[in-house]
Amino acid sequence: MDKQIIVTASFFGFLAVVLGAFAAHGLKGRLSASELDVWHTAVQYQFYHVFALLFLGLYPQIKGSLIKVAYYLFTFGIIFFSGSLYLLSTRELTGLTGISFLGPITPVGGLLFIAGWLTLGIAALKNK
Repeated sequence: MDKQIIVTASFFGFLAVVLGAFAAHGLKGRLSASELDVWHTAVQYQFYHVFALLFLGLYPQIKGSLIKVAYYLFTFGIIFFSGSLYLLSTRELTGLTGISFLGPITPVGGLLFIAGWLTLGIAALKNK
């Protein structure tokens, strides 16, 4: 078991539950249906990658530097992809309408997710 990866996964899992509940109870009626859909997508992808992090942390037989690389790719993917979607979906509400750099951050996070999955696959193939 890799303690750092498990702690990161538990933090992002906790945060996904809190943010999902916040949208359902605190943002409903304050955001449009399309904005809530964007928020939901952020929560969904965050959860998918929490499970990926848990997998990385709980399977000690897959070891090596590539696992750490996948860990960082998934972690920064969550921050960039989901984080930017949370901000984009609430920019009218929060007054962040003038911040234009958020849009391009989302696909960077998606690319980090893709790279993380490829890195995990390569790590598994290299594992003896």
